[in-house]
Amino acid sequence: MATEFTGTGDPARSMALLWRTPQTSDRRPGPRSLLDVHRIVAAALTVADTEGLSALSMRRVAAELGVAAMTLYSHVPGKGELVDLMLDTVLGELYPDGPPAGNWRTRLEGVARANWDLFLRHPWAVHLATGRPPLGPHLMRKYDVELRAVDGLGLSDVQMDLLVTLLNGFVRGTVSGAQERATAEQVTGITENQWWTAMAPHAERFFDAERFPTAARVGPVAGNRLQAAYAPERSFEFGLERLLDGIGVLILSASR
Repeated sequence: MATEFTGTGDPARSMALLWRTPQTSDRRPGPRSLLDVHRIVAAALTVADTEGLSALSMRRVAAELGVAAMTLYSHVPGKGELVDLMLDTVLGELYPDGPPAGNWRTRLEGVARANWDLFLRHPWAVHLATGRPPLGPHLMRKYDVELRAVDGLGLSDVQMDLLVTLLNGFVRGTVSGAQERATAEQVTGITENQWWTAMAPHAERFFDAERFPTAARVGPVAGNRLQAAYAPERSFEFGLERLLDGIGVLILSASR
């Protein structure tokens, strides 16, 4: 279970680091150090992406950089501020070609798929983004771009904010399912398809169809089609279409 949260460091120091500029970043008297905030964050991302957020510590990041742990503290005050920087940095990967284009449905689909891909690349970031994300420049750009996807449709400002929150919450939920499946496969050494193939014949043997008639009818059909008890990718595709359908109803009612 993830236990790290953003916002646990000094807010003033986190904000100063998040909004630093190339001209003012890491400016200190004396010989210029080869170590800077950018390199520290990059090393921390490597650790989190390959070993998980639970492996992250200032000491582990220092080892990744081949330096003493104490040298990090002159650039980043502590782990709390570092986690804030890490999340904002990966959010900067979103929308490299600019805001999604097209009609409102295409734009929102682009938002959903961009976030899905981002959190699959950085599984540790889902938990952090769900909590109290730091108000850094990349988070603010993400929020602005996603609001623009539903701007000018006759919705109120509050409705626009709620729609962006709804869409992001849906993506994080389905991504979490994909990550849990990957973790289960890693821990057990058995793929979802292998598990289903082994389990299905026994389920059919012991399952009480008279007691659970609807489950007995639907379960085997869905399981054989998906070859899994749960298919997060299919849930994402199906859920996104239904979510966009519902948003369309809201937009239509707002235009009347």
